[in-house]
Amino acid sequence: MAATTTRITAPSTDRPPVVTFAEWADRSRAEKLASLAPGERKRILDGLGSEGVAELCADWRFWARPKQMPPPGDWSTWLLLAGRGFGKTRCGTGWVHERARDFAGRWMALIGKDPAEVRNVMIDGPAGLRRNAMRGFAPDYEPSKRRLTWPNGSWATIYSSEEPEELRGFSGDTAWADEPGKFRNLKAVWDNLQFGMREASTDRPRKVLTTTPKPIAQLREISALAGTVLVRGSSYENRANLDPTWFAETILPYEGTRLGRQEIHAELLDQAEGALWTRDAIEKLRLPASAELPALTRIVVAIDPAMTKGGARREGEDSRTTAEMGIVVAGAAANGRGYVLADVSAHCTPDDAARRAVGAYKLWQADRVIGEVNNGGDWIETVLRAHAPNVAYRALHASRGKQARAEPVAALYEQGRVHHVGGFPELEDQLCGWEPDLGMPSPDRLDALVWALTELMIEGGERRMIRFSGG
Repeated sequence: MAATTTRITAPSTDRPPVVTFAEWADRSRAEKLASLAPGERKRILDGLGSEGVAELCADWRFWARPKQMPPPGDWSTWLLLAGRGFGKTRCGTGWVHERARDFAGRWMALIGKDPAEVRNVMIDGPAGLRRNAMRGFAPDYEPSKRRLTWPNGSWATIYSSEEPEELRGFSGDTAWADEPGKFRNLKAVWDNLQFGMREASTDRPRKVLTTTPKPIAQLREISALAGTVLVRGSSYENRANLDPTWFAETILPYEGTRLGRQEIHAELLDQAEGALWTRDAIEKLRLPASAELPALTRIVVAIDPAMTKGGARREGEDSRTTAEMGIVVAGAAANGRGYVLADVSAHCTPDDAARRAVGAYKLWQADRVIGEVNNGGDWIETVLRAHAPNVAYRALHASRGKQARAEPVAALYEQGRVHHVGGFPELEDQLCGWEPDLGMPSPDRLDALVWALTELMIEGGERRMIRFSGG
């Protein structure tokens, strides 16, 4: 809180306690009205009449605190990084309703982690679009069409971060992405969205990203763009509207911790607290992509197949998968060091994954393709050989936990024995964001890297089946 001696009080003899100027400036119009003496508050409301009061109650700008209001200026991206309970989602709904109202027939994009989160949070949640519509301006929701339509013809299409390619069809001037820090492939979502933000209207194309910050490169890159306005907020700023026991039992215990800095005070940290890899260790040993490497004694292409939450593949191999296919190329030299050469992972079908793996196998003149066959990965060899019948391939069967499998590989980084040749931001985000002690499932790029370096460096390159677990 800014230090100041300026005080503002309600203009009445039965006035409430005084507040600092900074506190007053950060309050919503509703909070300011509520802080007035009862007599003064009644005089204002009586002057509005019942219709005016109803209009006021349905006006988002009456309830919004200054940080929740769209920032002034000629921005293209409003990046709202805020702690839990700040009111990020309510910012998104209020802004989208205003954009729908201000230009009839406007096409907008609503983007969430998956369709369920868009529906449960952005549309039907307590802060969602349907529960917080403007008076007489509620949108019609058609789940089968993934569409919301407002009375003036403005409409919004629902998109999922799990299928970023669907955004190729979008052509509008307004987009709201909620919790992009949780997206599996934020870069692909962002790239496709950028191309779709092209329609002219009464205002320039604008997008809002509302999220608790996560240690991922894409968020840092977006925040640094010339057209981005970054707004930060903490959980405490919305304390008046939240359960006090939640602060006592949930927020306060995390004060002073790394997780609290991220989840409460919205600091954009470099990495997760419990991650096995650190950015410093990766950066210290990074080599430029043009570096001259020692002779590599072995090179492998490792595939970690995408799985659904239950471990089984989606029905229909031609559909996009719910997770990425991890495909990483790595090599080892006689000096006992490993070199991460390429990351060609993608959200793709098994056929596309095989094409990518075979392409990397040929480009890098690899010795072998390896792939995990647990939980549905038995398709790998069949599809690989459809593209390259003579490819050298070995199936890997897991029997130890992923954390137990990853820890020895992370130790190689601590020992200064693994070099990233060039930059792999999405892979490195996974390495430095995975916290196994919190029960987080390990992501596919990370798994592919672990398989590759295990084959090259931990098992000594022996020509035998590696048996680790899973999941």
